[in-house]
Amino acid sequence: MVEHDALSATRQAYDEAAALYAQLFRDELRDMPLDRAILSAFAELVRANGNGQVADLGCGPGHITAHLGELGLAAFGVDASSEMIELARQAYQDLRFDVGSMAALDIADGVLGGVLSRWSLIHTPPRELPVILAEFHRVLAPGGHLLLGFSATDHPSHPTQVFDHRVAQAYRWSPDHLAAMLRESGLAEVARLVREPRPTDQRQFQAIYLLAERI
Repeated sequence: MVEHDALSATRQAYDEAAALYAQLFRDELRDMPLDRAILSAFAELVRANGNGQVADLGCGPGHITAHLGELGLAAFGVDASSEMIELARQAYQDLRFDVGSMAALDIADGVLGGVLSRWSLIHTPPRELPVILAEFHRVLAPGGHLLLGFSATDHPSHPTQVFDHRVAQAYRWSPDHLAAMLRESGLAEVARLVREPRPTDQRQFQAIYLLAERI
């Protein structure tokens, strides 16, 4: 019940914040060269494997999904917030966007060349994360790639830390702990990017990208 309540509360909160969120983050990649670089590397690996179909899970208003399309991927977005999905459909009418849950994806087994989960796991209670990672593994084709973006804990000894997110309760993760969970789910780490916070960032958390391959 706790996890169900957390999902419902998060969905409602993002429904209410959707318009403001879209306005604030529409051009976020413009000043993030390292984020653009890891997304470009992810896209190149997916294309090289011969299957450019990618799901942007927790896509919000669709701006990152659109960026993946510009990188040559057949990208579509999934988000639990119906308001976010409606904004995405309005803004990017040539792309597909679906309402859905990362814990129970309406995607066939082994059909995706890539999965992007960029700061979309942060509202997931820790005990629910293995279910979602298992779903990522299920929908990826062998050799497919997963790119996770999240905020790091203050010290590796802390597997997770709660922080006060503007929209809903959220969690930071130890990169090593999350990489171990990926291995347990059949996803082998390929690379990681650690971006230090900028002095102007509201929260002084390290931003982490973990790139993994389905074994």
